[in-house]
Amino acid sequence: MAKIETLDNNRVKIEIDVTAEQFEAGLDYAYDQIKDDVDIKGFRKGKVPRHVYEQHKGVQSLYEEALNYVLQETYSDVIEKESLEVVAQPKIDLDVSKLEKGKGFTYTATVAVKPDVELGEYKGFEYEHESIDVTDEEIDAKIDALLGQNAELVLKEDGALEENDTAVFDFEGFVDGEPFEGGKADNHEMVIGSNQFIPGFENQMVGMQPGEEREIKVQFPNEYQAEHLAGKDAVFKTKLHEIKVKQTPELTDEFVKELDKEGVGTIDELKADTKETLVQEKEETSKNKAIDFAVEEAAKNATIDIPEEMIEQEKNRQMDNVKRQAQQYGIDFDTYLQLTGTDKETFEKNAREQAEKSIRYNLTIEAIAEKEGIDADQAEIDAKFEELSKQYNMDVEQIKEQVNDAAVKQEVVFRKTIDFLVENLETE
Repeated sequence: MAKIETLDNNRVKIEIDVTAEQFEAGLDYAYDQIKDDVDIKGFRKGKVPRHVYEQHKGVQSLYEEALNYVLQETYSDVIEKESLEVVAQPKIDLDVSKLEKGKGFTYTATVAVKPDVELGEYKGFEYEHESIDVTDEEIDAKIDALLGQNAELVLKEDGALEENDTAVFDFEGFVDGEPFEGGKADNHEMVIGSNQFIPGFENQMVGMQPGEEREIKVQFPNEYQAEHLAGKDAVFKTKLHEIKVKQTPELTDEFVKELDKEGVGTIDELKADTKETLVQEKEETSKNKAIDFAVEEAAKNATIDIPEEMIEQEKNRQMDNVKRQAQQYGIDFDTYLQLTGTDKETFEKNAREQAEKSIRYNLTIEAIAEKEGIDADQAEIDAKFEELSKQYNMDVEQIKEQVNDAAVKQEVVFRKTIDFLVENLETE
């Protein structure tokens, strides 16, 4: 049996009675998990009866696993029977000290449930779409960037080291006359003005000639990551070996052909192709901004009491994603924070705000879909599976093994609802 009490902020308190038989089934399950490893004198390993095990080890040794099983079974059964849409892990209240073999017990589960959405105005907002016109200047800038990407580093034959030149040099750093770990390198390459080194270092290299040696005096920042060097004065002995400069290719038909771009072999064709690309980029940007505006306005007008547990769970999910991405790059989370110029407190605050915003948007879109009767038919679901198949280069059947129809249908309805909101914007 179960009693359900509605609390504030979209939470419910569920009181669940567990029978003696259910608890006994849990103890059976717990023992099944370990019985193959039980070794008691007089019995073959794995053949020890449960009551013999309990005589030697005590039935309490099975309680933790038995409770995990019983709570999961009984809690899930109530959630399904009562059609509760829970949005976070439950908080269980149970006095374990009162558990007794052969008797039932009662526990409570307090859990956040999906909040209701009271929609406000969600369509007919005035909006001015961004222009997708492309200027000659934008085309030239895009092609200049392409030329820059194909530039080569070549030796600078004459002249001294200047801003934006690449220096190839040796260096060794000293603090209080002593070299320090990590302060030495040979044939290091650095673009002057890239601010890779301590402030003031690169400026003092300007004017050096190949073969020249120079002592560069700097001060480590007070917030430097290596605490033993923070705020310390340092001297770097440097020797410049080479100066390299970028040699940008000229825009010619020959250069265009070397790009090996299908259907593009002349300067004019490259400009036409570049214009088409820019138009597509602007169309995509314009569409995304219209989506952001339409959804944000609709969500702003909706009244939703989001449970804190729901926000916390989404925040943790987003943070876990970032941590996994950092691991893929071979860095730990703290290093990632340093590279992004933020601290853990600020990162968590931003993640929480983003989580609440994401939940509010999703719940609003879902409520609008329901109110407008937006649905997805089988043909649209099949088309989405085909799209996923091409996206991940997998057979449709393989996709279906990992993603069910319900999830795909939800995604189709979500996209159709967003399109509906954009279509209902009033152009100024």
